[in-house]
Amino acid sequence: MIVLAEEKEVQIVIKKSKFISMAKKCNSISEIKKIISEVKKIHPNASHYVHACIVGNEFSYSDDKEPKNTAGKPAFNVLKGSGISNICILIIRYFGGTLLGTGGLVKAYSDSAKLLLKDIKTEEKIKKFLISLKFDYQYYNQIKNTIQKYDSDILEEKFNEKIGMLVSIPEYNKKNMLNDVNELTKSNNYLEIL
Repeated sequence: MIVLAEEKEVQIVIKKSKFISMAKKCNSISEIKKIISEVKKIHPNASHYVHACIVGNEFSYSDDKEPKNTAGKPAFNVLKGSGISNICILIIRYFGGTLLGTGGLVKAYSDSAKLLLKDIKTEEKIKKFLISLKFDYQYYNQIKNTIQKYDSDILEEKFNEKIGMLVSIPEYNKKNMLNDVNELTKSNNYLEIL
């Protein structure tokens, strides 16, 4: 899944109306209200706060008092075509005094979304698992090397009677890493997938 790597903001002016577009990271559709609330504090005098959001298979968009399907839906269609997930686009409009008409609004909001998403930084979101390991001290260096070999991260280490490690591992490496750890320690360890 491709997700937003870096938040971004751009703006355009069309017939004296200012359109400020923002790309925000979003991990749940329920976060939209909070994101919009924060933006309203920064832009309290804007006329409209339009959004389009995709998180996995869920989505949301709003025209925020613009005529139906002239703002949020055009922005959503551009966002959907980008293939980016876990993103909320906000387009803040300061009305400039000239009515744009429905076609003009659709074009303005679509163009705002296109400009925002042009050259936006994204990254591949990799599903990770947490694994708790407990093993004898003699295996420490070998297990640490194995964990690093599989692009995994040691989140925590505890040195008691046995060594305890909390490891974050990409899904695509989980099986191979666990096989290697079991082979190293002859299954003389404790594994728990969290």
